[in-house]
Amino acid sequence: MDRNTNVVNIHKDLDFDGFQKQVDDILIRHRSILDIITKLDEYTARINRAVVKSATSCGCIEINASKQKFNKNSLEEMKNSMESHVSGTLCPACKEILLEEMGAYLFYLAALSNALGVNISDAIYKEYSNIKTLGLFSLK
Repeated sequence: MDRNTNVVNIHKDLDFDGFQKQVDDILIRHRSILDIITKLDEYTARINRAVVKSATSCGCIEINASKQKFNKNSLEEMKNSMESHVSGTLCPACKEILLEEMGAYLFYLAALSNALGVNISDAIYKEYSNIKTLGLFSLK
């Protein structure tokens, strides 16, 4: 069994409630909500930095931003005309760094959920229900 097969099996078995409980079990040092929200900000910056470094240092992706074209006849046409402004694909090294930073962000998001008594899977389900119900009209 190769690494990718193991990752798929782990992904299938992972649940947000279990992740949130594991975070609660191991988080000791940054348990204060003040520590948690500043760690979330720190990892937001680190995610942004990882994306920028992928473009400016590694060069595996390019960011070519320009004005979005909103003047279309329908929401579907507008959606299909929107650009991500990213070309290329993250190399394995940049992807690994980004995954680490995103994972740490999710860790502190789960910690925030714990500190406030909110179930992260409820938040995900609520957002999923909203976007599923509203579809394109959610306009995010």
